[in-house]
Amino acid sequence: MLKINNLHARVEEKEILKGINLTVNAGEVHAIMGPNGSGKSTLSSVLAGNEKFIVTEGSVEFEGQNLLEQSIEKRAAMGLFLGFQYPVEIPGVSMANFLRMAVNSQRKTQGLEPIKAGEFLKMMREKAEIVELGDKLMGRAVNEGFSGGEKKRNEIFQMAMLQPKLAVLDETDSGLDVDALRIVATGVQKLRRPDNATIVITHYQRLLDYIIPDFVHVLYDGKIIHSGTKELALEIEEKGYDWIINK
Repeated sequence: MLKINNLHARVEEKEILKGINLTVNAGEVHAIMGPNGSGKSTLSSVLAGNEKFIVTEGSVEFEGQNLLEQSIEKRAAMGLFLGFQYPVEIPGVSMANFLRMAVNSQRKTQGLEPIKAGEFLKMMREKAEIVELGDKLMGRAVNEGFSGGEKKRNEIFQMAMLQPKLAVLDETDSGLDVDALRIVATGVQKLRRPDNATIVITHYQRLLDYIIPDFVHVLYDGKIIHSGTKELALEIEEKGYDWIINK
């Protein structure tokens, strides 16, 4: 599904990614861990198409296509979803209107007719239950006045509505209390299918108690320096990163 080969990227004159290699297949969950400043969020931004980050070398293929040649809008239409570390507010735009426009844009790309109002509302109610998002929140503007936990739940709700092929979740657990973490992570786990994949970027093993990864990768100084199974996350929780970095 996703093949990253020798990916280098910089912001302004600073090189941040220094040769990322990663393959993600359908049905898999990959966790990317690493200390602050290692390049985790830069990787997610490059995949999403943030123009602030300049790719200087390497390639990224998604579903057999050159992802780096695609616009942000095209990447989303292809089935790429980015869950933000700090979701933004969109005052004046209701959740229903925002999501219906997003869903219909996706359907147009797939050659489908716009979704009917009744079908869309039924879909919204079903998907909102996954992350325990009540009617009051769904009736408000996108993220306006939401708590940190509500914003993160809203991100996973949007993911459920759009049903992406590849979801990249950038520190979804950041700032969440125990209950919000459980709701968000359980929601992600429920959305796992044999034909989709997820990349979870996180500092902490606690998120991986709920989202069970097939592979865990340690990113340091712009490169993946170590990979393993879910047990690697437990080792990192116990020992920190030094034992890997200093190998």
